[in-house]
Amino acid sequence: MYFTHAITRLPGKNFAQGITTSALGAHDYDLMLSQHRSYIDALKSAGLQVAILEALPDYPDAYFVEDVAVVTPEIAVITRPGALARRGEEQAILTALTSQLPMTHIQAPGTLDGGDVLITGKRVFIGLSGRTNAEGAAQLGVNLEPYGYKWTGVPVGGGLHLKSGVNALSEDTLLITREFSKFDVFRSYHKIIVPPGEEYAANTLRVNDSLITPQGYPGVRGAIARLGLEIIELDVSEACKMDGGLTCMSLRF
Repeated sequence: MYFTHAITRLPGKNFAQGITTSALGAHDYDLMLSQHRSYIDALKSAGLQVAILEALPDYPDAYFVEDVAVVTPEIAVITRPGALARRGEEQAILTALTSQLPMTHIQAPGTLDGGDVLITGKRVFIGLSGRTNAEGAAQLGVNLEPYGYKWTGVPVGGGLHLKSGVNALSEDTLLITREFSKFDVFRSYHKIIVPPGEEYAANTLRVNDSLITPQGYPGVRGAIARLGLEIIELDVSEACKMDGGLTCMSLRF
């Protein structure tokens, strides 16, 4: 759960043209930039060196950089995004990662979004979703197995990504929605179950000794406060309008 570096990308002026199923009101680019700056500041306050990449005007979702790579201490796996409109974003992350780690790629017909990949220690849970198919999950698993990782596919159902509903707060503790808490693959973990109506806050991000959590979810905040870690609450209303969250906006390694 400890990282030294993060990669982020600035939202473009056309960020509101990205893919979303939400209907949460008008978009505000200036507010998005302000919230994104606060997010970067939170990563820095948790001890990370943060690389800030320029916006990609042709890809309005590109600031959700987590989806285009899976980064472990041993290897970076460049994904093949499940949404056709996002194909090409993965090529733009290569320069930022080339000097960091050995690299491999998910190949067609596999699709994989990083938002579907939850890593706790040497366990990897890969969401099988509308963005990640069985072939993409298997390719990721095969690439990670030589480094001692064991992987399991998890059906996501109606959500966008696996990490929309479950995230690791430590190697043995998950913040998890009630729906995912019933899955047998998570039986060995201590679970903090998200209260009804606060499901969005399941996308809380553990960075070193800090928990970065969405603002406005008192039930989740109260539950995670018992872990004794620093809590940083952030307003991410603009990312929420685009079906995104805290984990989506950075690659951490």
